[in-house]
Amino acid sequence: MTAIHITDIEAAINHWRERAPACTGMALAPQVQALAEVYALMVYRHEDAVDEDRLPPEALQAWMGWYDTTPDTPCIAICSTSQGDDLCKGCGRTFDEVQHWPAMTPGAKRQVWRRITLEHSAWRFNRYAERAAEGRSTGPTSHAPVRTPSA
Repeated sequence: MTAIHITDIEAAINHWRERAPACTGMALAPQVQALAEVYALMVYRHEDAVDEDRLPPEALQAWMGWYDTTPDTPCIAICSTSQGDDLCKGCGRTFDEVQHWPAMTPGAKRQVWRRITLEHSAWRFNRYAERAAEGRSTGPTSHAPVRTPSA
């Protein structure tokens, strides 16, 4: 079974809260309502994860709406598994995770993302963090000041 961690449910709720804030009368957007019910049950039951296939359809659809806005792969184009490593130094995934990534469910991919984020040992989190950053410009990677010719 693939489980979705409560932090992903929280992230999805916050995603939808930003896109569809509560209006007058405190009515929640349908996506927030669906995810909030799952979240409340998880808190009540002291669970930190819910099986992907046990999410109600509305909650799964809302979670997938958030998931589609996240980076699909942790790859930073430095793959040491192609050199025989069991664990990629670049992204932190195992050889099997790299090989089977395209066939993995969204929940399984998020489990891998959570593990590599908690381990925080892959180069994506230190040496090459700027390469892995989303939305940054592709300017010089050196921290030295850029010198311009004087007029």
